[in-house]
Amino acid sequence: MSLLAVSRLDVADYVATLVTVYTVLIFMRIIATYFQRVPYNRFLSAFLTFLHDVTEPYLGLFRRFIPPVRLGPAALDITPIIAVIVLQIVGGIVVGLIRG
Repeated sequence: MSLLAVSRLDVADYVATLVTVYTVLIFMRIIATYFQRVPYNRFLSAFLTFLHDVTEPYLGLFRRFIPPVRLGPAALDITPIIAVIVLQIVGGIVVGLIRG
């Protein structure tokens, strides 16, 4: 038995973990939007930049088609919610196909 052998279940578990981690990053970005007015902190700025750089390409796909919902003078961006739902559905399908 080779130590480098990888089964389909291992690959499916890896993909499922990636979907979960990316979902957590999107939720962290949602929460981080409340901390952008904190006085400048080098580490917080680096973390917020990382979250933006990692999640923006995926969220940007949905922002092209889904406008913010108007709530009086403010607007609510629902694209992260829809993006997480789509990610979970597609991720579940892909993991299921890999597992067989």
